[in-house]
Amino acid sequence: VTAWAADEALPEPFEDLSRLVVIGGSLTEIVYALGEEKHLVARDSTSTVPSEAAKLPDIGYMRQLSPEGVLSVAPTAILALEGSGPPETMDVLSRASVPLTVVPETYDRAGILRKICFVGAALGQDAKAEELAAEVAQDIDAARSLIDGVAARKRVLFILSLQGGRILASGTGTAADGIIRMAGGVNAMDAFTGYKQVSDEAVTQARPDVILMMSRGGDLDAADAELLANPALAGTPAGQNRAIVRMEGSYLLGFGPRTAGAIRDLSRALYESLAAN
Repeated sequence: VTAWAADEALPEPFEDLSRLVVIGGSLTEIVYALGEEKHLVARDSTSTVPSEAAKLPDIGYMRQLSPEGVLSVAPTAILALEGSGPPETMDVLSRASVPLTVVPETYDRAGILRKICFVGAALGQDAKAEELAAEVAQDIDAARSLIDGVAARKRVLFILSLQGGRILASGTGTAADGIIRMAGGVNAMDAFTGYKQVSDEAVTQARPDVILMMSRGGDLDAADAELLANPALAGTPAGQNRAIVRMEGSYLLGFGPRTAGAIRDLSRALYESLAAN
């Protein structure tokens, strides 16, 4: 399970876990999966699973934190996912007297297992983390085996938002790119990294078979009719077949203990032949 960690040092355990703050939804899920939630005194706004976590004090969105907000709950230890910010806040926190461990993030199987082992080490629960990582690894491998018999891979366009007719899509190096690959799809926008607004011409040339989006709920979601009315999308195989898949954001892009389920659900949504598996 931890072959990836042969040359990678895990963090030292926190000395005082009496008031732990966790920043990053997947890390919070891991803390609960390890049975160590008794230490938590606050969480960021992405930490809503399990439902008990949502009852904890909210220190703000993980990428828009203020040092004052984090430190206001008098933490004795801070566990933060890589990418938490802004950088100025993380700089202040790293120089504060509160121990801070930043957990690295990559959008793949190894990255999930790394997160579990990092959290376990920081909490002094290496054995429990090894056990959880082994279970998660087995679950991911079983989920990915669903697509072994799929010959023609679907081209998937992940749209983060559609504003004023402009499509903000995912290139490579993102959580969306990672989950598309793990579910047996091909990212239709592989010519750039990160999330970027793309031209109508780029969408047409990408020829997506499926449009993938997060379901945020309420007015935050672009309706199917709005998507299909977009001239660039309408002419693609995805538009012509009305092939639109929506999944809850933290489940789809969280890369934590639930990711094997997301792989299964997305694979089945992409490939009809898998629906009965």
